[in-house]
Amino acid sequence: MLVDQMILRIECFHRKFYLHRDIKPDNFLVGINKDSTKIFLIDFGLAKKFYDHRLHKHISYKEGKSLTGTPRYVSISTHLGIEQSRRDDMEALAYVLIYFNRGTLPWQGIKAINKRQKYEKICELKMSITITNLCAGFSPEFAMYLN
Repeated sequence: MLVDQMILRIECFHRKFYLHRDIKPDNFLVGINKDSTKIFLIDFGLAKKFYDHRLHKHISYKEGKSLTGTPRYVSISTHLGIEQSRRDDMEALAYVLIYFNRGTLPWQGIKAINKRQKYEKICELKMSITITNLCAGFSPEFAMYLN
């Protein structure tokens, strides 16, 4: 139920033609009282419109973009400087779910001289670890989701 709601919240945001671009545990809240079974998505400060209705056009593919979001959870493409898409929000959610299940991510605690090098090391580790290893011990749906 938790995972379904998290996916639904992101999909609802995407249906409004926006990317969240900062999917992380801190940006999901559980309601209180009558809403205690509901999950809420918050913090739209990095959100970006990905479709222009007037022009009937998606944002263009671009490279060389600076990292936007929380490095621990952003997609590999985001680390590589590629313009973010809906897929990147969903990949970030996968990392959040793995974090919830494992309590840690393989790239947590990486040390480096500066932020740029730290982000590069995180990206290298994300690219080098197989989905099978990343999802080891989880139900097969986790690996299917990431694939």
